[in-house]
Amino acid sequence: MMLANVTTKTILDRWKGMAIAAGGLALMLWFAMAAYRGIDTDFFTRMPEAWRALMNIPEDADFAVLAYAAMYSSWGTLTVASLALSMGSASIAGEERNGTIGLLLANPRSRMAVVLSKTAAMVLVVLAGILALWGSAHLVPALMGVETGGLHLGALMVHMFVASVFFGALALAIGGWTGNRGLASGATAGIMVISFIANGILPLVEGWDRVVKIFPWYYYDGGDPLNRGVDWGHLAVLLAGIVVLVAAAVVGVRRRDLRDRGVAVTMLDRLRANPRTQKIMEKIAGGARVSRVAAKAISDHQTLMIVVGYVMVFMAAFIGPFYLLIDEVIIDLAEQFPEAIMAMVGNADMATIEGWYQTEIFSLTVPVAFMAVTIVMGAKALAGEEADRTMGLLLGNPISRRRVVLEKAAAMTAVIAVVGMLTFLGTMLGSLIGSLGMSVANVAATTLLGTMLALVFGALALAIGAAAGRVKVAAYAASGLALATYIINAYFPLSDTLAPGARWTPFYYYLTSDPLNHGMHWGHLLVLTGLTVVLIAAAVALFDRSDLRQSG
Repeated sequence: MMLANVTTKTILDRWKGMAIAAGGLALMLWFAMAAYRGIDTDFFTRMPEAWRALMNIPEDADFAVLAYAAMYSSWGTLTVASLALSMGSASIAGEERNGTIGLLLANPRSRMAVVLSKTAAMVLVVLAGILALWGSAHLVPALMGVETGGLHLGALMVHMFVASVFFGALALAIGGWTGNRGLASGATAGIMVISFIANGILPLVEGWDRVVKIFPWYYYDGGDPLNRGVDWGHLAVLLAGIVVLVAAAVVGVRRRDLRDRGVAVTMLDRLRANPRTQKIMEKIAGGARVSRVAAKAISDHQTLMIVVGYVMVFMAAFIGPFYLLIDEVIIDLAEQFPEAIMAMVGNADMATIEGWYQTEIFSLTVPVAFMAVTIVMGAKALAGEEADRTMGLLLGNPISRRRVVLEKAAAMTAVIAVVGMLTFLGTMLGSLIGSLGMSVANVAATTLLGTMLALVFGALALAIGAAAGRVKVAAYAASGLALATYIINAYFPLSDTLAPGARWTPFYYYLTSDPLNHGMHWGHLLVLTGLTVVLIAAAVALFDRSDLRQSG
């Protein structure tokens, strides 16, 4: 009974994230097919081999293959695997960080049973997500009248499932041995992204074609399951790895002294404990109880910060050198995309390195990744405390409600600032490796504007959470408004009548001034900063007046 209860609770806690991801990927598949259907696919035969290898696109690919390769074979697997590794890292290390490992192990079941039940939950959630993707992989082309008879969609789904579970098991093993959820998530995410890039590039480098076999992604994608079917040898390697990693997790959890605590000792705590730095840190941080509000908020979301930061660093650094492989044909690609699609990336000039970075990183990836951090933190900052029934304990300290909101907002700002800095460093690293000569000031300006854009919607989630007291309402409302304003900013300018409406969206003040080429638009930065301040002030006012509920 205990095994089933742990598995069921874990599934109930995690299925929504997978459902949202599967639905989003299905929509992106539809968008990709609609976009690629209007493009002359002969263009892709002229693309450098490195580009086609990375995206797993054969020379004779039609638009259906392009859509599946881009949305499912590459980014789809990265998305599902990221959710799996998040579950794996939270299985044991997350319970320790949340201070619930003692309650979990107080039941009459062994540590091994707990690890196996957590693993079973991860497998079932990933399987449900894969089945949803498999269904949409057939439904979308059927609705669009697209033939996919020559593609092995089932084989792709099988490989995606096994690879995702592998990365989840890797995070489980690291978390089981270290008890550090951030390390488990960050290390696994880094291995996954590096493996993805290496599998696409190393086979093209003479003498390095065999080295790629040490990377897990090779055993997922190296056999080209979409076009060739299931590679049972490669799957056997991944399955063996899963067994070994789960066994390693069991051994690590059984022989280690587990820590039943909610918050680790932070750097701020260490500095304040040091007599040499105690006075200055007290002045910076304020009272001890107050500083712990911000420290705990940062600690609670450090896994999200590490995972997003890792992904942004690797993507931004990789995009730069990759531009050198395709700069001769990128203009042809831009000319074939319809105006509506180019509007979604800010009508960037893809023939320039700045336009390339805007298209690939800053137009969509940065807002989505950054807002994933701020909206989650904003939604959980106050409403999460109510849902977890910890608000009474928090306010039992001699701290005003206003100070709680401000400390939570400060923590959100600190976390997204770290992610923004990592994105900036990754972009400059890509420019340095490729000798691209991008402006440091302009990249910094663009990253800062993206950070402030994310803070606007994070502050919005904070205010909604203060008013509604529900995490889901705050998160979904802020995300929905972000999507709506993004679409308005992208498409209203295509109509002379509707164009002025774009100015009423926060997205207009992000890339409209083309900061990668022209630098900081201080007026736009002031608008985004002002919106953030107003929304945080609204959160303070709403929280001061709200009746708090100590129930989930």
